[in-house]
Amino acid sequence: MIRVLLVDDQPLIRSGFRALLDAEDDIAVVAEAADGAEGVALARRHLPDIALVDIQMPVVDGIEATRRIVADPALAAVHVVILTNYGLDEHVFNALRAGAAGFLVKDIEPEDFLHAVRVAARGDALLAPSITRKLIDRYVAQPPHPGAATALRGLTGREREAVTLVAQGLSNDQIAARMVISPVTAKTHVNRAMTKLHARDRAQLVVIAYESGLVTPRRP
Repeated sequence: MIRVLLVDDQPLIRSGFRALLDAEDDIAVVAEAADGAEGVALARRHLPDIALVDIQMPVVDGIEATRRIVADPALAAVHVVILTNYGLDEHVFNALRAGAAGFLVKDIEPEDFLHAVRVAARGDALLAPSITRKLIDRYVAQPPHPGAATALRGLTGREREAVTLVAQGLSNDQIAARMVISPVTAKTHVNRAMTKLHARDRAQLVVIAYESGLVTPRRP
């Protein structure tokens, strides 16, 4: 059973998501919060698999709530997925840098929303290749960050290659096919890179890959 925490200051939005999620046999909403501070407290109480967190909320916003969840070792297994009305904006990138596993636009189709929740629960990336490209083109098209580049020195050649492919939005199976290795080996390379780079999930690997200059945005 995938346990979900809803954090949004709009009751109608929460009730809509709850109805959709609770109708599934493998998903259950364990708690709801109307602001980020309450959301963090409920995450500590219920230890959900997924926290669906709105960005703009009173008391504590979604970005700060994400930071607090990510910083708490007791919540290491909680995957934060940001909910936004606005698509790709600066808040989304800030949320990813804070440790969010990905983001969803609130007008997403119901079947896509349910699929995304299941993907996040597995610990996989919630950034489709098209979304990744737009995000990178808009927010990370800047000179490499020296600190991020230094962190890459501890990676093996194959781990660097795996991180590059993660940054392109590829799944473990796709990475395995590209690198001509088994999916298990691909997952091992990705997990080792995450450990060495202190990345909470694949979304953070994407940020590191571009901030370090390992991958650069393609220009038309």
